[in-house]
Amino acid sequence: MSLSFRHFPANKQDRPPVILLHGFASNSNEDYLSTGWAESLNEGGRSAITIDLPAHGSNPPLTSASEASTTATVTAILDTIDTAISLEHKSTGFSATGFDVIGYSLGARLAWELPLVSPHVRRLVLGGLSPTDPFSAVDPTELRGALTGTTPQSPLVGMMANLISAPEKDTASLALLIQGLATEPFTPQLESPTVPTLFVTGSRDALTQGIDDLAARLPHASITRVPGDHREALDSPEFRSTAIEFLSAQHH
Repeated sequence: MSLSFRHFPANKQDRPPVILLHGFASNSNEDYLSTGWAESLNEGGRSAITIDLPAHGSNPPLTSASEASTTATVTAILDTIDTAISLEHKSTGFSATGFDVIGYSLGARLAWELPLVSPHVRRLVLGGLSPTDPFSAVDPTELRGALTGTTPQSPLVGMMANLISAPEKDTASLALLIQGLATEPFTPQLESPTVPTLFVTGSRDALTQGIDDLAARLPHASITRVPGDHREALDSPEFRSTAIEFLSAQHH
């Protein structure tokens, strides 16, 4: 499975690229490009590589839940990063020995896995990360009913149904993605990244409840709280400035 991506090189690039992973039922343009993240990273000498997750952006529809499992999705992300960095080297002449990652919401949950399977991740910024797995709590039958007009008993199912049935969303593929991710629930207590990691949470984001306990499991982790709820936190200037400052620090 190949994923769509866009590359934004810096004029005076002297640092490894930054990978940007968006949230569920969103896309790279909504979460990062329309608000100027690529330009902010470029100003600091960093190229930006945005990747659209499966069933999002301009990626093709999903045909089964199995192709959207966490393992399959993480593999596709890493393959896409390799392709993007190779193209960056050809176009700019800059050869990166690694990369940093900024992930938000679902993007943060998938970014968590990257250092566990790749030695090239230098630093992580995980924004809006839920310490518990919402997808495994979604009953597929109830979700299908909600999408056809049946009132669900679960508020979470209702919320997911509203998200994936919004205009211009690939509802069927997003439903398969939920099922695929649920086959491998997020279990951060089993294995944690050892690279320097910054958690960013909105002051009114209920989805990140328990993030302090999660961060305590990591050997090199810190937490920054910024204004806003789950969506507003991503767009806050505090999030962006803190993330870029963190990624600019020396690797250790």
